[in-house]
Amino acid sequence: MQSSRRIRGAISDIGVLSGASLYIKQELKITDVQLEILMGIANPCSLVGSFAAGRTSDWIGRRNTIVLTAVIFVVAGLLMGFAANYAMLMAGQFAAGVAGGCAMAIAPVYAAEISPASLRGFMTSLPETAVNLGILLGYLSNYAFAGLPLRLGWRVMLGISAPPSVVLAFMVLGMPESPRWLVMKGRLAQARAVLEKTCDTAEEVAERLADIKVASGIPKDLDGDVVNVHPMGKGGDESRVWRKLVLSPSPAMRRILLSALAIQFFQQGTGIDAVVLYNPRVFQSAGITDTHRLLGVTCAVGAAKMLFTLVAAFLVDRAGRRPLLLGTTGGMILSLVGLGVSLTVVDRHPGSKATWARALCVASNLALVSFFSAGLGPIAFVYAAEIFPLRERALGAALGAAMNRVAAGVVTMTFLSLSRAITIGGTFFLYAGITALAWVFFFTYLPETRGRTLEEMGKLFGMTTGAVMDDNDDAGKQNAVEMPAK
Repeated sequence: MQSSRRIRGAISDIGVLSGASLYIKQELKITDVQLEILMGIANPCSLVGSFAAGRTSDWIGRRNTIVLTAVIFVVAGLLMGFAANYAMLMAGQFAAGVAGGCAMAIAPVYAAEISPASLRGFMTSLPETAVNLGILLGYLSNYAFAGLPLRLGWRVMLGISAPPSVVLAFMVLGMPESPRWLVMKGRLAQARAVLEKTCDTAEEVAERLADIKVASGIPKDLDGDVVNVHPMGKGGDESRVWRKLVLSPSPAMRRILLSALAIQFFQQGTGIDAVVLYNPRVFQSAGITDTHRLLGVTCAVGAAKMLFTLVAAFLVDRAGRRPLLLGTTGGMILSLVGLGVSLTVVDRHPGSKATWARALCVASNLALVSFFSAGLGPIAFVYAAEIFPLRERALGAALGAAMNRVAAGVVTMTFLSLSRAITIGGTFFLYAGITALAWVFFFTYLPETRGRTLEEMGKLFGMTTGAVMDDNDDAGKQNAVEMPAK
C-alpha cells in the first residue's frame, strides 16, 4: 500500500511554471493574454486526459494507465525543457495537460480501490500530498535556478520534471493491479492475491471479495476465474455505463454524480489555482517586488501546502470527511477575505508603507493554502473516487476530474483580466463568495463516508442493493461461466 505514495510524485509542474513565468515573459516578449493562455491551457487540455483515463483504465487496467500517464509527462517535460519558442511551450503544456487529466482521474481511483476502508482516506489523499511535494520542489527549483542565464534558467526549471517521470513509470510497474478491476475482468484468483496483501485476515479477504463480486455482477459463490464477463471498455458496456451515470440516472445515481461534480467545481472555484500559479503577481501587488524575495515567499507557500496536506492525510480517517471539510472551508473564506482587504488597501494607497496590509497579505495567503491543503484539496479527490458504484467509478471520477479542470481553466485564464476589471482585491472577494456557497453545499448535501467500504457507498445516497444488481445484471452475472481454479 505504501507504493501508492508514488502515484503522482512526478506529475506537477504548477510550482515550476509559477516562477518560470516571470522569465518566460521576459525572454519571449509575450503579452499578459499570451501568458494567461500558457498558464491555463493545460486545464482544458486535461479534459482529453480525464476521459481517456476513464476509458483506458477500464480497458488496460488502473496500473497500466498510470504508467502511460508517466510516459506522457516525460514527453511534456522534454518539449518544455527544449522549447525554442512560444509554440513549443504550448505543445509541452498541451501534453502536460493531457497527462495531468489522466492522473487526476485515475490516481485517486486506484488508491481508493486498493486500500482497506479504515485507511482509504489516508491512502487516497497521498497522491495529493505527492502533488504538493512536486509544487514545493518546483518552487525550490525556481529559487535554485534563478541565477542561471535567462535563456537557460526557465528551460531547466521546466525540463527537470522529465527524469522523475521516468522513475515513476518503472516504480508503478512493480505495484499490484486494483482488485476491483481484476474482478470486473473475471480474474478472481489475482484479485484474491492482491486482497491478501491489503487485508488483515483471511475472513476479511473473503468478505471483501464476495462484496466486490456482487458489485461487479458475478455470483459470490464462484471461486475460480470466470470468462464471458462483459468486457469493460467495449461499446456495449460503455454505452450502458453512460446511460446509468449520465443519460438516464436513478435519483440516487444523480445525487452521487452531482456530489462529485460539485465538490470538484468548488475546489477550483475558490481560486486556489490562481493563487498558486500567480503567487508572484499577488505578492507584487502587495508591494514585494524583489525577484529573489518573491521566489522565497512562494517557497514558504509551497512548504505550507505540503505540510497541511500531510495533516489532512492523517486526520481524514479519524475526524471524518465532513468535519474536516466544513472547518477548513470556513478558514478559507476568512483567508480570502483577508487577501481581498489587504490587496485593496495596498491598491488604493500605492507607494505608502502600509506594512500591516503586506503582512496581512502574506499571512492570508499562507492561511489559504494551508486550509485548502488540509481539507478541500485532498478531500475532493477522496470523495469523488469513493462514492461511485464499481462499474461507473472510472467514468464518474473522469467526469469529476474534467469538471475540476474546466473550473481551474476558467479561474487561471481569467485571473489577470478580472484583476484589471474589478481590481485584484475584488477578485479575491469574488472567490470568497464562491467559497461561502461551497460551505453551504457541503453542509446540506454531502453525507459522511468515513469507515464505509466502497461497496456500501450506494446506501448513503439511497441506492438499494437491488438497484445496484439491476445495473450490473447484463454486464456480468448472466454471462459468467465458472472455470476450474488453477
